[in-house]
Amino acid sequence: MRSRVWWGTTAVVLGGLLVAGCGDGGGSGGGDEASAGAEKPATGDYPVTVTDCTGAETTFSEAPEKIVTSNASSLELLLRLGAGDKVLGTGFPPGKGTLPGELDARARKVKVLAQSVIPKEKLLGSGADVYIDTFASMNMGGGMGDAPTEEEYKAAGIKHIYLKSTACAARNKSALTELSAVEADITSLGAVTGTSAKAKELVDGMKEKVGAVRKAVGETAEDERPTYFFFDYDAGTKQPTAVCKRQVANAVITLAGARNVFADCDGDYKQVGWEDVISRNPDWIQLGVRNRGSEAANEKAFDEARKWLESNSATKGLKAVREGHFLRIGSEQTTIAGVENADTVQKIAKTLYPGKTVYPGKVG
Repeated sequence: MRSRVWWGTTAVVLGGLLVAGCGDGGGSGGGDEASAGAEKPATGDYPVTVTDCTGAETTFSEAPEKIVTSNASSLELLLRLGAGDKVLGTGFPPGKGTLPGELDARARKVKVLAQSVIPKEKLLGSGADVYIDTFASMNMGGGMGDAPTEEEYKAAGIKHIYLKSTACAARNKSALTELSAVEADITSLGAVTGTSAKAKELVDGMKEKVGAVRKAVGETAEDERPTYFFFDYDAGTKQPTAVCKRQVANAVITLAGARNVFADCDGDYKQVGWEDVISRNPDWIQLGVRNRGSEAANEKAFDEARKWLESNSATKGLKAVREGHFLRIGSEQTTIAGVENADTVQKIAKTLYPGKTVYPGKVG
C-alpha cells in the first residue's frame, strides 16, 4: 500500500471516505465493514487517515482550512456538516435554488472555479489544502479533462481524496443495495473537518428513516415488490439512460421496496433502447428531472417528462404510463450520494406502499 502522509505519522485510520465504496463497500455485503470503520473517529480527533480506491493513504493532522470541491455533491455535504466556510471554490456549482433552505444561500457564497470540471491549472493554482473529488479516478470522470497526477497534487500542496460512494462505483464487485458507503463518506468528512458530531447527527437521521422503511416493507417478498424504472428525462429521450446496479439510485430503489428493472445491468449508468424498457414493462416510473431552481419550474419539467411518455408511441403502452404510476422525485437526491438519498427512500416507499406506515419525520 502506498502512502501519502502529510503532517503526521500516527493516525486514526478510517474505513469510510473513502474506503466504503470500493470492493464490497456499500453493496449487500459491505455495510458492516463500512460502519465499523466509520465509528472510530471522534470530533477533533487527529491525526486522521483516509484511504482511496487504490489503497493510497492521506493523513490529516488538523482540519483543512482551504477546500476545493469537484461539484455540488461534495459541496453540499460540507455545507450540511457546517464546514462550508472552509470551501474556497467549486466546480459544477449547484444552480440557484437547487439546494434546500439556508444551504442555497451559503452555496451562493462559494466561488465558482468552473461551471463544469475545474481546469487542471486552475485547480493546482487554487491554493487549496485539499481537493474533494467525486469523480472516477480517470480523466476527471470520463474524458471531461486531464486530471492532475498525484505527483502534481503533492507539488501544489493539495491533498486529493475521493468520495468513495460516487468515485469508486465502477470498482464495486456487487450491486449497491445499501447507503452504508454514503454514510461512511459523511462520517469520514466529518472526521477530516472536525465536524464529527454533526456527521453523526446526519447519519443517524438517515439510518432512522431507512430503518423505518425497511421495517415497514422489508418483509415483502421479492416477487411481490413493484418493478421500477428511473426515467432520466434530462439525459435525453432518443436513447434512455438506465441506472445500473452500481449506481446509488439502485440502493435507493431497493431500500424503498422496489425492483430496479435494470438491476442486472453492470456498472453505474448504461444507455439502453426503448425496446429494453418496453420488454421490462415497469410498474412505476420515476420522472427524474434535475432541479430547475423553483417549484413551478420543477413541476413544469415533471409535466413535460410525463407528457412525453404518454405521447410517445414507444412508451405510451407501458403499464406504468397507462395506469399513471409516476413519481415526481428529482434526479439529484436519487442519483447523487448524499443525505437526501434517505428522504428519497422514504418518498418512494410512501407512494408504492400507501397502506404501510413509514417514518413520518422531516424530509430534507
